[in-house]
Amino acid sequence: MTRIQPLQPTQADEKTQEMLDGVQRGLGMVPNMFKTLAHSSAALSGYLNFNQALGGALTPALREQIALTVAGNNGCDYCASAHTLLGSHAGIADAELTANLAGQSHDERTQAALSFARAIVQHQGRVADEEIDQVRAAGFADSEIVEIVSVVALNVFTNYFNLVAGTEIDFPVVETAPATAS
Repeated sequence: MTRIQPLQPTQADEKTQEMLDGVQRGLGMVPNMFKTLAHSSAALSGYLNFNQALGGALTPALREQIALTVAGNNGCDYCASAHTLLGSHAGIADAELTANLAGQSHDERTQAALSFARAIVQHQGRVADEEIDQVRAAGFADSEIVEIVSVVALNVFTNYFNLVAGTEIDFPVVETAPATAS
């Protein structure tokens, strides 16, 4: 159930309209999450800037895989749906995307990153030394570890935002867990 209605771009102030126009140009659509974030130009701008800044140490595919692991862990169907589609556009196979949602990968190095991401979420950032050692042993440099933490943080924000807002899914639906009767 939608609890915060999406703001239509024509209802937004000029600054917010410009940001939504940029999303439209980049994605070919303005997803409901962005329209709902548009109620606060500061929140929308913060998200867009943080997301754009995370293009350095990790590949786009790995960022999508981490996003799926975080969405699966947090039970965010909106983000699971969005990142499954984006992951497929990044060239990730369907079976791998499904595994990623459960924090699993068929690739050993990717598995190390997903296990670390999952540990960050499950332990609220209080990861053990062994978890840092494992991600390093898989070949991740400190710059990549910092970016994994950053991708997790950004996705925790979007998961929580969409769960609170009850954002209507406007992608092919992917469920993180079986629906329960209310």
